[in-house]
Amino acid sequence: MTTAEFNRCVDQHSDAVYRFILKNIRDDDKASDVVQDSFTKMWEKVKEIPFEKARSYLFTTAYHTLIDTIRRDQRMTVFDDYKHDKDTVENNYSDLKEVLDEAVSRLPSIQRSVLLLRDYEGYSYEEIGEMTSLNESQVKVYIFRARVFLKNYIKSLDIVI
Repeated sequence: MTTAEFNRCVDQHSDAVYRFILKNIRDDDKASDVVQDSFTKMWEKVKEIPFEKARSYLFTTAYHTLIDTIRRDQRMTVFDDYKHDKDTVENNYSDLKEVLDEAVSRLPSIQRSVLLLRDYEGYSYEEIGEMTSLNESQVKVYIFRARVFLKNYIKSLDIVI
């Protein structure tokens, strides 16, 4: 990949990668850091990556950097500071997007990642499998489980409201 192709890749894909990461960790600064780290890693291997594979390489790198960031943050979190009750449902939502964002945030990280890659970014099952080092069947199962969880979560809110 040439420098011009790398710059074009940055222009074309940076927003999509940022949205994907932000949906997973919900922190603007950390999302920006992950995206920047991903592009840095891509730049270090710019001569080895063909331009046609740049998008896939970028999302794969961003995904793995995201996982590393989450693991690092979990080790740094003090248990006593964690006071969020996962079973509590608040019914003060003003619109469906907030409800859906809250439901997605409650998914396990692997389910959230594959769901976002499939439904938000439009990747095929095969591409998601390559990015996450899962086989196609595992990707389908995780997406199915995530969708079932979202359906049940939204249904339970209807009962509460």
